[in-house]
Amino acid sequence: MTTPLTIKICGIKTFDILDAAIAAGADMVGFMHFQRSPRHVDLEEIGSLISQARGRIESCVVLVNPDNSCVAEIAALGPDWIQLHGPETIHRVETIRAEAGVNIIKALPIATAEDLELVAGFAEVADRILLDAKPPKGAERPGGLGQPFDWRLLEALDPEVQFMLSGGLTPDNVGEAVAAVRPYGLDVSSGVETAPGVKNAALIETFIRKARAAA
Repeated sequence: MTTPLTIKICGIKTFDILDAAIAAGADMVGFMHFQRSPRHVDLEEIGSLISQARGRIESCVVLVNPDNSCVAEIAALGPDWIQLHGPETIHRVETIRAEAGVNIIKALPIATAEDLELVAGFAEVADRILLDAKPPKGAERPGGLGQPFDWRLLEALDPEVQFMLSGGLTPDNVGEAVAAVRPYGLDVSSGVETAPGVKNAALIETFIRKARAAA
């Protein structure tokens, strides 16, 4: 039996776009809590967005190398998932998962075959793995940069690893990505925006429709 494709719309900032993602059939929504991101949302707003999502769709808060107090503050808001999108070590991921009591997605940057060697270790301590394009040197953010990586690298990945694919996905290439990679899930942010941080309901609907068709 084929596992249904899990689709996450990440970097949501408004109630309207949250509702649009739900209406379009997304499985998860992500809220970014990272000051340098154009998709950053403060704690109070994240709490309100999680409340609006609760019981309707799974919610995820994206953090980048958070300290213990930040993890505790986010966990207290009751998201379904916390996504760690920084240089967290395997031990740090394990610690955060235990302390937060929340399911953990660990994002790993991929550019070369060597980068895939990290996947197995993190897969043992995170509930889900997300494979994203490695940012160029000097980039201010670890993700949301709109660049794909070479999906052919994933042919060497252990087929038992359930991963979400991210990095440069758009309505134009998502069908190709699903057909080529057959991921457990997809994570899109900049590919459904009209400007950095500005999501578009029509692009979200098109992305999800094309992804489901390919699956």
